[in-house]
Amino acid sequence: MPVMNMVQAINAALAEEMARDESVVVLGEDVGVDGGVFRVTEGLLGKFGSSRVIDTPLAESAIIGVSIGMAMNGLRPVAEIQFMGFSYLALNQIISHAARMRNRSRGRLTVPMVVRMPYGAGVKALEHHSESTEALFVHIPGLKVVVPATPSEAKGLLASSIRDPDPVIFLEPTRSYRLIKEEVAEGERLIPPGKARTVKEGSDVTVIGWGAMMPPIQEAAKRAEEKGVSAEVIDLRTLSPMDTEAIISSVKKTGRAVVVHEAPKTCGLGAEIVSRIDEKALLSLEAPVERVTAPDITVPLPMGESYYYISPDRILKAMLRVAAF
Repeated sequence: MPVMNMVQAINAALAEEMARDESVVVLGEDVGVDGGVFRVTEGLLGKFGSSRVIDTPLAESAIIGVSIGMAMNGLRPVAEIQFMGFSYLALNQIISHAARMRNRSRGRLTVPMVVRMPYGAGVKALEHHSESTEALFVHIPGLKVVVPATPSEAKGLLASSIRDPDPVIFLEPTRSYRLIKEEVAEGERLIPPGKARTVKEGSDVTVIGWGAMMPPIQEAAKRAEEKGVSAEVIDLRTLSPMDTEAIISSVKKTGRAVVVHEAPKTCGLGAEIVSRIDEKALLSLEAPVERVTAPDITVPLPMGESYYYISPDRILKAMLRVAAF
């Protein structure tokens, strides 16, 4: 099997799905000639032509609006938003139309489209380039929200997202684009939405995260083992629909939980996960659930980012506090 980073794995998924299904088209700013700002779509223009790999104006609302029209009329568009911070310009189209069309038409019309966008801090980018506001999209009925953590996961999740009959927000962790390399199977691999992945089994504490948080969580879990604390690590993969059953099953086994996300703390997904644990596993808890998150501030510009980003040390301290409660 070829060894790939996440950029290469996503590119492979796009190429395979476009070869398999002529209704799949890619559009966005610089996705064609330049191959995307991170070169995720590199080579697709040469393979599939300008009618299926479409360079658009710098207009996020138009990109999503056109994609909705395409999807309602038989195509399967994969729209790229260059950075999550630019998606706010398209929220009206996403929330008011893409997410609601199935309900509005009473099932006559669907919107099988994917909105790809890099998200998150950790690469010392400029303002609007490091956002982690996934909770905005999870809050909207009608949207699926998917976040891969590894190259292999990215390929399987993206292929499933492209084939999904409803709109999918596909968040790609910028920090992980070239951080991780692994063997990625060639050919079809589908990972269905809504199913979490147990990255590591353990007995003392459940640690829940997704996307770019998985490497620091795994590092913290390794250090915890050296201190006698066995961590079970859960990668949610899909934030909406969320695999509540996987969370509850693990917490009932370990009796303790830590939730990690790089989004701000207030109204972040950690609060929702803690609430679900309280509703379904309260009597199994042996300690309060802890959240390890970013502070409630805008992502600082490069010089301050190291103080903002979630480190393995912060996660480890939370795990040890919960284990010692």
